[in-house]
Amino acid sequence: MGGFDLTTFIQTACIWAIPVLFAITIHEAAHAYAARHFGDNTAYAEGRLTLNPLKHIDPLGTIILPLVLLALGGFLFGWAKPVPVRFGNLRNPKRDMRWVAAAGPLSNYAQAFVWLILLKLATGMEGSDFQQPLFLMAKAGITINLSLMVLNLLPLPPLDGGRILVSLLPWKQAEQVSRIEPYGFWILLALLATGLLGVIMSPLLGIAAMPLQWLI
Repeated sequence: MGGFDLTTFIQTACIWAIPVLFAITIHEAAHAYAARHFGDNTAYAEGRLTLNPLKHIDPLGTIILPLVLLALGGFLFGWAKPVPVRFGNLRNPKRDMRWVAAAGPLSNYAQAFVWLILLKLATGMEGSDFQQPLFLMAKAGITINLSLMVLNLLPLPPLDGGRILVSLLPWKQAEQVSRIEPYGFWILLALLATGLLGVIMSPLLGIAAMPLQWLI
């Protein structure tokens, strides 16, 4: 068994840092933009409609936990500071909630295609010192953005997929699903700890990756 290689870990962390920061920053800014578009200025007033990653970073969820999981070689998992949204301020709260929630995952899917273009660019840079770093960074960008999209679309409040589900259900069923929200984070951690999260997400990631594979 090989021991922990600090040099390899630092190199891997550096490769992943930029894609992760872009992924979470644009994800949260997309929520803020959509909320403002549909009538709620809360996130905008708090300075969250920005591409400054410092406004969106959660020290534990964005930095510490992903680094630990990266070092352990496990499933990469983390979160940013949630964008504050007052759904009652939206012009049509139940309908508009789904678009505000969907904005983040959709931004991640769009970013995955941008990283795919960079991946193709890297393959044509034979002989360049930048080829391997760009290639690895682009692969990381595709992986993290697909993972964030699929994770956030799981129908579990307070994830984006949970909010989308609530917006689509009739009022009575929506209220019942909403009651799960205080426990959603702990359910997610339990799924991660037991390995079930990876089992659930793997086939969904395969489906999400299909359009990118077709383009390749």
